Amino acid sequence: MINHHFSSGVYAKETKIPAGNWLVQHAHLHDHLSILAVGSVKLKVDDEESIIHAPACLTIEAGKHHGVLALTDTVWYCIHATDCTDENEVDKVIVAPANMEKVRELAQALEGN
Repeated sequence: MINHHFSSGVYAKETKIPAGNWLVQHAHLHDHLSILAVGSVKLKVDDEESIIHAPACLTIEAGKHHGVLALTDTVWYCIHATDCTDENEVDKVIVAPANMEKVRELAQALEGN
């Protein structure tokens, strides 16, 4: 389940991920904050993996593909600086061109766990 939140130049994408499910993200044009508000995840950013427990706030660098495997029921936020306030258009402003090879590698790595 995804909820979109907008406020004065800030966009927050809230994603609820049930335990055992994974979410593979694209890369972004700019660094952004990610907040794990609830739960525990295995985070994979390009070739690095770590286990993160809520509450946690981290920076995902621009151009880095990232994904999470929910070890428990999870609430994950991606926070971006943007003036776009249209949930149907915001990805066009913040998402870098897709590197499908990287996305497939992340999906395979997270599926294997």
